[in-house]
Amino acid sequence: MKICVCIKQVPATTDVKIDPETNTLVREGIENQINPFDLYALEEAVRTKERRSAEGDPSTVIAISMGPPWAEEALREAISLGADEAILLSDKAFAGADTWCTSYTLAKALQKLNPDLVFCGMQAIDGDTGQVGPGIAAHLDYAQAAYVAKIDSIDNRKLVARRLIEDGYEVVEVSLPAVLTVVKEINEPRTPSLRGKMNAKKAQIPVWGPEDIGADPEKIGLRGSPTQVIKVMTPPCRSGGAKYEGEPDELAEKLYEVLKCLEVV
Repeated sequence: MKICVCIKQVPATTDVKIDPETNTLVREGIENQINPFDLYALEEAVRTKERRSAEGDPSTVIAISMGPPWAEEALREAISLGADEAILLSDKAFAGADTWCTSYTLAKALQKLNPDLVFCGMQAIDGDTGQVGPGIAAHLDYAQAAYVAKIDSIDNRKLVARRLIEDGYEVVEVSLPAVLTVVKEINEPRTPSLRGKMNAKKAQIPVWGPEDIGADPEKIGLRGSPTQVIKVMTPPCRSGGAKYEGEPDELAEKLYEVLKCLEVV
């Protein structure tokens, strides 16, 4: 089984700056980390590999990331945590991509790799959209399951998983190939082993550009993004509110009068 996991390198700080010309995050010169939710996706990919290999189906995990050249650090960390290979999608043409372009670009790379299963974190902490995983599935026309909290069974044709919903779990059967986005309840990520660190240090990580994955230039980066940030601003500080004390009936009447003056009711 060929398993791919998509990871993103995100700022390891909340003190970020915005480029005034592109309205995108300035990532140079700040400490970065693997998106925390992607660590759970990576761990589940490695566990699935180990599970399938133990059942007589030799499997491989390939980590993929789209980002600047220094995103290679995140991919080496992924190898230290159990990934067998890693691929970096890096080119100036990819810069400034929204979630649609990001999912398209990753999907084109995955199309080239033709995996049986793709893992993603449920969302990235710098955007919090949760759109890239399902977007990849849509571009590839793969089956998908979001917010997966446990994989009950898996073979070469299908898997059974439990996905987290508001009031509990939903058990779904998903045909392969498929894309899964996972929640943190699914596992506990491991720490790098000595062998993993050695593998990461000597690993050759290929860098793919638009031509390598056959991407349409009109569908990548800032140029191809259908959604763009027009303006970034800090919202004004809120003024002090009003505090009322008294009996419930009295307060209810007072609140009604206030809302009535505001033409809310």
